[in-house]
Amino acid sequence: MGKRVVIPRALLYYEYFPMWKTFFEYLGAEVVTTGETTRSVLAQGSARVVAETCLPAKVYCGHVISIAEKADYVFVPSIRSLEPQVYNCSKFLGLPDLVRGTVKESPPVLDIEIDVNKGERKVREQIHWLGKHFTRNPFKINSAYEKALEVDRAYQRLMREEKLTPPEAIARMFGIEAEVEKPKAKRDSRAASGGSDVSILGGGDSSMLTIALVGHPYNIYDTYINHNLMQRLKSLGVRLVTPEIAPEGALDLGTAKLAGKPYWTFEDEVVGAAGHYLDADVDGLICVVCFGCGPDSMMTDIIQRAAKARGNKPLVTLTLDEHTGEAGLVTRLEAFVDMLYRRRADSRGLARASV
Repeated sequence: MGKRVVIPRALLYYEYFPMWKTFFEYLGAEVVTTGETTRSVLAQGSARVVAETCLPAKVYCGHVISIAEKADYVFVPSIRSLEPQVYNCSKFLGLPDLVRGTVKESPPVLDIEIDVNKGERKVREQIHWLGKHFTRNPFKINSAYEKALEVDRAYQRLMREEKLTPPEAIARMFGIEAEVEKPKAKRDSRAASGGSDVSILGGGDSSMLTIALVGHPYNIYDTYINHNLMQRLKSLGVRLVTPEIAPEGALDLGTAKLAGKPYWTFEDEVVGAAGHYLDADVDGLICVVCFGCGPDSMMTDIIQRAAKARGNKPLVTLTLDEHTGEAGLVTRLEAFVDMLYRRRADSRGLARASV
């Protein structure tokens, strides 16, 4: 059996897990992941870092602690830049050092640095350094890298064309159980037409509301920190659309419309998605961010200004941290959905009156 590599189920897991899993397994490694985020995982991560650390980074450290001493390596890449002159926030740049400094019991950290501003050659050097932990054959490492890129393209295409969430797409690709919780509460009567077996991002009829959920995947799909947000919205009779299912190139165009050019890596998941869906046929938008995130705070300001400029398109921002109360979040969601239904009823009444 090959060496065991842990990929924590946090931060960029929902972005790149299929690609990373493919790369390591091609080289003969055994890939394991941590479980879903729990109260214990968050508590352990929060106890190791300073209070000002953002919620996703606390969650990440908690996941590493949960798997400590159970693997040969933990994969913690430093993603500096994926586009020329577009940079990541500090939590991604310093993530390997954060893990080493706070999780002393962590297995050895595989900490490649990805920065396209240094050129393709430097990126390849980092990939080869990573691959040499499992094989000395450079041709096999090249093949693993190309195969991983191919799988990543298939992953993105699957979500876009089949309207699947990342957990659903990962389950489809690797034949594992989908990491989506079932709703705990009874479904609202308005959602009855959707059926309990309908995918979150599809199905339903024209009477259902359509809401765009924009934000980073580690906020949208971690059901513990967001209190099962997507299923709660589904139980209220809502059809959701997310950044992953937007048409190819739509997020880049959305970013250009709202911000001119991107400055932050993964800005397309927030500003780009909002730019696309603000001009699409959706009833409203929900922007999910974390307290204390500098880049996201600037992005949400851009989105709020754009929504106001488009006739006050309905928009609510949900700011998460470890103290976010479930009852307060549910109340805000219910109030927002009720407002959208009233807004729709009022607009249809005006339309009938004008005929």
